[in-house]
Amino acid sequence: MKVLMVCSGGMSSAIVVKSLKQEAERQGVDLDIKAVGTGEFEEEVKNNYDYALVAPQVKHRFKDYQVSADAVGVPCELIPPRGYTPLGAPSLIKQIQAGVK
Repeated sequence: MKVLMVCSGGMSSAIVVKSLKQEAERQGVDLDIKAVGTGEFEEEVKNNYDYALVAPQVKHRFKDYQVSADAVGVPCELIPPRGYTPLGAPSLIKQIQAGVK
């Protein structure tokens, strides 16, 4: 699964991305995930992603990201606050798996 995550600057999600990669490996899930800042999402989502995640700190822009993702057929969802932590990786993996068509 190829997943795009958008957060405020693209760097605050580094810990979450690392945790997701570790959890995916532990579960035997094929996961390629990239985090970008708000200014990069619109162009990056066009690069054949299976799913897009929006971090809690930019949820106020969710509808904008959803429009960009919908335009290229990529499901887009908010990350619940409890999922945006290193301990939230298992639940976030489940969310990704459920959202990828």
